[in-house]
Amino acid sequence: MLSIQFIRENADLVRDAMRRRHEDVPIAEIIELDVTRRQLLAEVETLRARRNDVSREIGRLKGDPAAIQRVRDEMRAVGDRITVDEASIADVDGRIRSRLLEVPNLLDSSVPDGESEDDNIVVDSWGEPRDLPFPARAHWDLGPALDGIDFDRGVKLSGSRFYLLRGAFARLQRGLINWLIDLHVREHGYVEINVPYLVKREVLVGSGQLPRFAGNLYHDDESDLWLIPTAEVALANVYADEIIEPGRLPISMVSYTACFRREQAASGRDTRGIKRGFQFDKIEMFKIIEPGADEAALAEMVAHAGDCLRKLDLPYRVKLLCAADTGFHSAKTFDLEVWSPGVNEWLEVSSCSTVKDFQSRRAALRYRREPGARTEFPYELNGSGLGIPRTMIAIIENYQRSDGSIEVPEVLRPYVGMDEVTAPA
Repeated sequence: MLSIQFIRENADLVRDAMRRRHEDVPIAEIIELDVTRRQLLAEVETLRARRNDVSREIGRLKGDPAAIQRVRDEMRAVGDRITVDEASIADVDGRIRSRLLEVPNLLDSSVPDGESEDDNIVVDSWGEPRDLPFPARAHWDLGPALDGIDFDRGVKLSGSRFYLLRGAFARLQRGLINWLIDLHVREHGYVEINVPYLVKREVLVGSGQLPRFAGNLYHDDESDLWLIPTAEVALANVYADEIIEPGRLPISMVSYTACFRREQAASGRDTRGIKRGFQFDKIEMFKIIEPGADEAALAEMVAHAGDCLRKLDLPYRVKLLCAADTGFHSAKTFDLEVWSPGVNEWLEVSSCSTVKDFQSRRAALRYRREPGARTEFPYELNGSGLGIPRTMIAIIENYQRSDGSIEVPEVLRPYVGMDEVTAPA
């Protein structure tokens, strides 16, 4: 969340950032509300000073009941006016906060302009896409043929965009998840965190999903608990309303969760297969760092996601997202995409972002650089390490054989106890 002071002092910069994002944000209204609030505050301070002066006058009016009554009447009138003004201030404060929660993050100066995802820039790549010596089949054909993906029964249980994994496919996915967590903990230095899948409303406000994206979330009205759309929501609030003491940063966390999204914005897109669903699994990386250290930390997070793909021997490319495609709470984002020959497209399997202090302000998370120092808002970063369904697609389609079987990537074999996936006898 941007502070009202920052918007007041940098209104043109904020307007330009919103223009680059193609966002219609009421900056003028926010500034007008801020002016009204400060005028009310000044009036209250003047009234309080007058009330103090009047109170002292009473002591000098002994023996003059009529004068004392006039002073008391004035004090009462001043007090009533203060009460009205304080109520107005509370109302304006609420309106300002409501509008501030709708303002996207500022973009990092290195983010390029652009109109859509077509303007994202490939900045790095690793490996060469496999040249299969036979026509590549899509996972939605390979999975059912190997009795590993059951679309019909998933739909029977939950409706469209749900599926079952069975046998070797279920084991392959479980092994992939365990291997990724172990890799991040043992080699990349993250601490594993197991978080709840249901969280309070304020947790979603703190991470930036509410109020903007309420329509994409699953909500239980009775308890006012929300299913997480990503583990980032919970990780961004682990230290909410706390002060992190000196010497504890950086904090690096990793979490495996199921994720739940209504995906209304993607209605009609990617409805075939397991690429886009209302429930999916993901490994989330999350960092809390000192301000100004995010460029190096973001490069490290991208490298960690890339290391997962290199060890899986899945060639990939890295894209820097343009202004129009950068997410609401992100200041800068890199996507990692893997080529998958069956669906004949690049699949985003990781998105790594710095949000700077956008989430820490919303969640009232602060830290001290040294003992006794004033508190500051730390920077935060998040990244997929990796998204499971699309990584599964990439494995299934890149490791397919001409007979329809699938080779298991070497690093996963100790985790799944098999070298290949073949059709059941």
